[in-house]
This record gives sequence, C-alpha cells and structure tokens, in this order.
Amino acid sequence: MLSSKAMLDGHGEESPYFQGWKEYEKNPYDDVQNPTGIIQMGLAENQLSLDLLKTWIENNQDATRLTNNGESMFQDLALFQDYHGLPAFKNVLVEFMAEIRGNKASFDPRNLVLMAGATTASETLTFCIAEHGDAFLLPTPYYPGYDRDLKWRTGVELVPIHCSSSNGFKVTKLALEEAYEHAKKLSLNVKGVVITNPLNPLGTTMSHVELDELITFAVAKKIHLISDEIFSGTVFENPSFISIIEAVINRKLEKTDLWSRVHIVYSLSKDLGIPGFRVGMIYSNNERVVSTATKM
Repeated sequence: MLSSKAMLDGHGEESPYFQGWKEYEKNPYDDVQNPTGIIQMGLAENQLSLDLLKTWIENNQDATRLTNNGESMFQDLALFQDYHGLPAFKNVLVEFMAEIRGNKASFDPRNLVLMAGATTASETLTFCIAEHGDAFLLPTPYYPGYDRDLKWRTGVELVPIHCSSSNGFKVTKLALEEAYEHAKKLSLNVKGVVITNPLNPLGTTMSHVELDELITFAVAKKIHLISDEIFSGTVFENPSFISIIEAVINRKLEKTDLWSRVHIVYSLSKDLGIPGFRVGMIYSNNERVVSTATKM
C-alpha cells in the first residue's frame, strides 16, 4: 500500500512539455548519425558559453585544484560547514546579483538562502508562503515546469492571468483582476502572483508600467510577489531588465508591508551556463521566510 502522493497521476512531468523531453531522449538528432531525429527546442541550456568557461578554468587553476593562494581547501570543503552556505560564496553572489542589475539595487547576504537549483528554490518558497489549496496567479504563457515545481508536492493551485498577443502578452490591471475574481469563484485563497522576468518562454522583459501594476495589485490585495529572475543577466540593453526589487524601491515602498512580501528566485544555471552545478537561491526581505527556507 503506497501513499496517495505516490499513486497520484497529476505529477507535472505528465504534461506535454516533459513528454516532449522523453521523446527527444529516445530519438535525439545528430547531423551524421541520426539526421531525422528530434531537435531539443524546449531546454534553455547555454552551451555557446562553454568555451569561455573552459578557458577561465584553465587560467584559474585554483578553482579546480581546491586551493586558495596555493593552500589546500579540501579539508574545509569536505568536512561539515555552515549549513546556511559558505559566507564568502554568498557575499560574492549578492555582489553579482547587484552587478547584473546595474547596481540599481543592493542585496544583503543574510537574506539569501542557497538551494539546489531554481526548481528547489521555487518549491521551497511555495511551501513557505502558501497552504495546500491556496492559489498563485501566473501570467500566460508561463514556464510549463511550474505545474510540477509549484503544484505537485505543495498542493497549491495555479490560476492563469490571461495575457494577449494583441499587446505583446503584457500584464494589465484588467487581466489581474479577472484572474483574481476567477480564483475567488473557485473558492481559492490567492496568496501571490508569480512572474518570470525576463519571461520564459517569450524572452521578453517586463516594463515599468507592468511592474507598477503588479505592485499596486499586490498592495491592494495584500498578497506576495514572487519574481523568478533566472535570466536577469542574459538580456540586451534595450529593452532593459528591471528587477522587482528595483521597481519596489522606485516606488519608495521599502518601509511598507509589501517589502516583506517580495521574493526573488535566482540561479546560476542560465546566466553562467552551469545548470549541472545546481546553484539556486531564494532572496527575501522576510526574516521568517529566510529562516524557514533555511531550515527546509
């Protein structure tokens, strides 16, 4: 006799998105060996930067030899360390996060929780914010992996904010209100809005107007704002990327209740092209969220 979770057929990996992955793995394209095979178009994996990473590693041997200024770091890394993550690493991460946002916002390493990738970060943050049967609103189209990452183990429902191609899939006040009212009709308690910015799968960035609409909406409804900014360092200068933290600071809302309801999910997988390293993180100004996520 297995648990109801084990017997459940609603895992997100049963979606067409992940089924496509499985079909690709059965029949991958190769220009010589299998020219009629399937080309993987559903995986954001930055292989074009691997030569740059390889060159950097070759020129920085300390990184691969586990040494620092010629001294071995093996024992320090192999034995138990700070469960919260290496302080030096967290300090570098927050500096990097600020740099790729044009230093328009600063980040405190004490508000950073390290995770095994953005998938784990998203699910953990969901556990911290919502109960089984609560709901998140998400603008469409959204990353199909969320049906697995945010829903399956947490029991949280996802309610789409229907965006239209007629205006470039921009988030509007009307679309937000309609999604909220639809959730209410389903007797769902809306705990927050989840966005990806830059947007996966469209690759667009949210404008000041859209972010202001989201902030105003979150203030009015007293709900959370979760911004997945995993592609924040992989953008062109125009249109530029605006972090949710920067947008809140521009509204001078740091000393309001909203400040503790704004959270960022980030990872090094996309911007640095190292998804196999599984470096993800939650950034939150909410002390209880940081404390709980750290314990989880």
